[in-house]
Amino acid sequence: MSEENQQPTFNIQRIYLKDMSLEQPNSPAIFLEQEGPGIEVSIDIANETLGEGVYESTITVTVTAKIKDKIAFLIEGKQAGIFEVRNIPEGQLEPLLGIACPNILYPYLRANIADVVTRAGFPPVHLTEINFEVFYQQRKQALAQTPNGAAAPH
Repeated sequence: MSEENQQPTFNIQRIYLKDMSLEQPNSPAIFLEQEGPGIEVSIDIANETLGEGVYESTITVTVTAKIKDKIAFLIEGKQAGIFEVRNIPEGQLEPLLGIACPNILYPYLRANIADVVTRAGFPPVHLTEINFEVFYQQRKQALAQTPNGAAAPH
């Protein structure tokens, strides 16, 4: 093989909205409430091998908005990307998929969530920035501490 074929490669093949769902179980009555909703957000990251050197990375965000004890809206969004990753030194692939890919995908998901919330008739929800390096380390620690290796979503 030539030296050129051994160069590390990281390319974005495609970024896409994989899934988006919205539930408003208490509409239209919820729009008559005077107080603003409390917002809960959970995030999960998944990676899947699609072929040799090709991976799908997915971020799932669930946003639950409640006013008092009633759900105003519930949104689940999945933003995904297909990435070509080749000739990466062993031990660097997992952090690349767990940190770099989510950093690329997250701004798209934030915009899509804000758009859906606005289209649902509520003031936009702007998700905060996430340090995916810290998120990755926390997940890694949680996986190491659970007996079956499954960590709860954050």
